Amino acid sequence: MLPTATCSCLVTGAGGFLGQRIVRLLLEEEGLEEIRLLDKVFSPQLLMEFSELKHKTKVTVLKGDILDQQFVRKACQGITAVIHTASIIDTGLQLRKAFVMNVNMKGTELLLEACILNSVPVFIYTSSVEVAGPNSFRQAIQNGREDELFENQWNNAYPLSKMLAEKAVLAVDGQLLRDGSIMHTCSLRPMYIYGEGSEFLLYELNKALDNNKTFIRNREGSIANQVYVGNVAWAHILALRALRDSEKAKSIGGQFYYISDDTPPQSYASFHHEVSKEWGFKLGSKIGIPITLIYWVAFLLEMISFMLCPIFTYEPPFNRHTLMLTNSVFTFSYKKAQKDLGYEPRVSWLEAKQKTSQWIGTEMADKRECLKTKTS
Repeated sequence: MLPTATCSCLVTGAGGFLGQRIVRLLLEEEGLEEIRLLDKVFSPQLLMEFSELKHKTKVTVLKGDILDQQFVRKACQGITAVIHTASIIDTGLQLRKAFVMNVNMKGTELLLEACILNSVPVFIYTSSVEVAGPNSFRQAIQNGREDELFENQWNNAYPLSKMLAEKAVLAVDGQLLRDGSIMHTCSLRPMYIYGEGSEFLLYELNKALDNNKTFIRNREGSIANQVYVGNVAWAHILALRALRDSEKAKSIGGQFYYISDDTPPQSYASFHHEVSKEWGFKLGSKIGIPITLIYWVAFLLEMISFMLCPIFTYEPPFNRHTLMLTNSVFTFSYKKAQKDLGYEPRVSWLEAKQKTSQWIGTEMADKRECLKTKTS
């Protein structure tokens, strides 16, 4: 392995939910020469925290657009590793499709080109479990493995863009760079990421608040993995260490890894209830309408959206992909990451649940205070 001091790392999406955790771990544990933080927006509190953590590591903040080719090329000059977490996550069908495809796919391609141009030998991509599906209610996948090669069959912008971007990243592994070094890449596929600051968890909580603090149940028997954000961040650090080891990189390069942890597999609604029940949230009664009927309603809405597309952008309230994602049996093992990267979840389920629940309590208190202020 190269001496740690010779490593400098660019983290894209560094101001985001996952990116900021990765930066914290890099600052706390890796002793790098420089960390470059790339994102469009950073909160002042986050920048202050990073400056207090930096110690001997140079921290460079780069505010800009990943679609700006010259900006990205300059960001990659003189660095030895990239951790690419920047992404647009969108479950919709029409409204932001072109934007999502552009950022997630073209942005990744521009970053890869910049790395090749600047002879950056290590590239780690934050993918998603959605590149594997699910594609059918009938196909139950439990403890899925990387060698089973599941692949997304949906045209929705998010899973499609992540799948294409991941393929581009893995395809350049082994490429000879200008300075004579070899480029090594890998991709991490996290499950549904939760934890303090999760916008998607907050979105589900707000929906439940509108429904008298009740979560709408998923299809009976549906289960999925949820993974704590701190454990996903730790997996990225281990991937960086592995790819910087010239011997390990030969076997790890070009590979993808599912990242889950010891959070008990359960339906999304059951999970949301589990982390919020301390604050009075409830789980609703069983759905009376068959999921297959809801699926065909979603199909009709998608057809209407498609036919209206030339004259009007209609975004259906739900679509088949999100129905499939939240109502299937779809879980994956982290055994390959454990074997190749030495990955073990750092944060237990009990600790992760406690931290997440405490954060929810703070968010609910802030919401109540805000409502008081508005009505007073």
